[in-house]
Amino acid sequence: MEPRSPSAVTRRHFLRASTLTLGGLGLADLLRLRARARESGHTVEDTSVILLWLPGGPPHMETYDMKPDAPAEYRGDFKPILTNVPGMEVCEHLPRHARIADKYTLIRSVSHNFADHGGGHKRFLTGRDPKEPTGFVNDFPMVGSMASKMREGRNVGLPNYVSGVDQGRSDVDVFSFGAAYLGPSTTPFTVVGDPNAPKFEVKNLAMNAALAGQLDDRERLLHGFDDLRRAADRNGVMAAMDEYSRKALQLMTSEKARTAFDLSREPDALRDRYGRHPWGQRALLARRLVEAGSSWVTMVLENPTPPGATMPIYSCYNWDSHAVNCHLFEDAKYRLPIYDQAVTALVEDLYDRGLDKKVLLIVTGEFGRTPRISYSEGTATKVKQPGRDHWPSAMSMLVAGGGMRTGQVVGATDSKGEHPKERPLTPNDLWATAFRHLGIDTETTFPDHSGRPMAILPYGEPIRELV
Repeated sequence: MEPRSPSAVTRRHFLRASTLTLGGLGLADLLRLRARARESGHTVEDTSVILLWLPGGPPHMETYDMKPDAPAEYRGDFKPILTNVPGMEVCEHLPRHARIADKYTLIRSVSHNFADHGGGHKRFLTGRDPKEPTGFVNDFPMVGSMASKMREGRNVGLPNYVSGVDQGRSDVDVFSFGAAYLGPSTTPFTVVGDPNAPKFEVKNLAMNAALAGQLDDRERLLHGFDDLRRAADRNGVMAAMDEYSRKALQLMTSEKARTAFDLSREPDALRDRYGRHPWGQRALLARRLVEAGSSWVTMVLENPTPPGATMPIYSCYNWDSHAVNCHLFEDAKYRLPIYDQAVTALVEDLYDRGLDKKVLLIVTGEFGRTPRISYSEGTATKVKQPGRDHWPSAMSMLVAGGGMRTGQVVGATDSKGEHPKERPLTPNDLWATAFRHLGIDTETTFPDHSGRPMAILPYGEPIRELV
């Protein structure tokens, strides 16, 4: 926990102090508190979160929680390798992870009780048990929407909350990104498509499509922002829009936004380091956005196939590695090197650019996979192949940055990877950690649709090993 001293102010106390009336806290006192917060490195405004979301559920026993001594029907085909942190191991197909393990923490003991994709998404991303265990429409706000609501008065020239997804996956209910009772103004500004594609364009501007026109190449993308603002002003559209839409248009036609979304400003060598595939370029775009001031960026990593390539027949579109969907081990050998490149490049880039205290990186899906391997005929391959099914009772994730302790493993599962046996945690503990980083008091309440006050999180504590 943060030390308590006259020269250090916790984010929670700073937020609470800033809500007091001037009758209880003078302006000079308020300014003094803010100055102390800046000096202690805990400014509320200058922190952010990147969430790399792995829908479908990554296999914990093929990534971060291998069990080489388990029976064959559990341990699988891969072997663990040592990292640069003594005693810490990862999968052999994550060699870049192994070289920089001192820069991140692995959490192996988070679990929950919702095995359906919809229920798992809702449970994990909202911090609450969903009213319906299936389906992706939220009863409660996604954590990114909570952060967006808490920072709704902050204007840095680009959206506070951004997401990146594949084509056809932009609806907020695809991944339970809905804001529920916080309202649509707190849902993410969504960037659709592969940022590395030759004709990539930022389409989702809240405006008349006739004004936006067709941005058919990179150069027109850059000029399009300025053209759009001029056209809107000339035709009086700005005055006709409601306040929210006007603000969205102003944000997305700003020079800062135009710059932040333009990956061509990055050196080719760095783009190659991240990887010329959707995952690598989304990770790089996330770094650009938080560096420019966005508070929360969620990048969805489903299909890693680069432009012009074809996904192998034995592979799965996302991380849902049932035997009917893919050959578990062949799919992993295809996607893990791509994942390894994108995640480690982002971690190293955050450190290289001095963003490792400002930015908290979280990499996870909605649950793990069954420790015991199952077999079935593949829908595409038409042959019997191995897979793993849904398993919310154990999962693994990576956390980096945020000024937190790294080079460690938090928690452990039993010998077969079935259940936590040390330091059991819930998704709420992860989000309590993220909100602490953002300076958000999780006891803050907002009224739901019936007017009942709802705390940001009903329970959960920052993970002490990290903070």
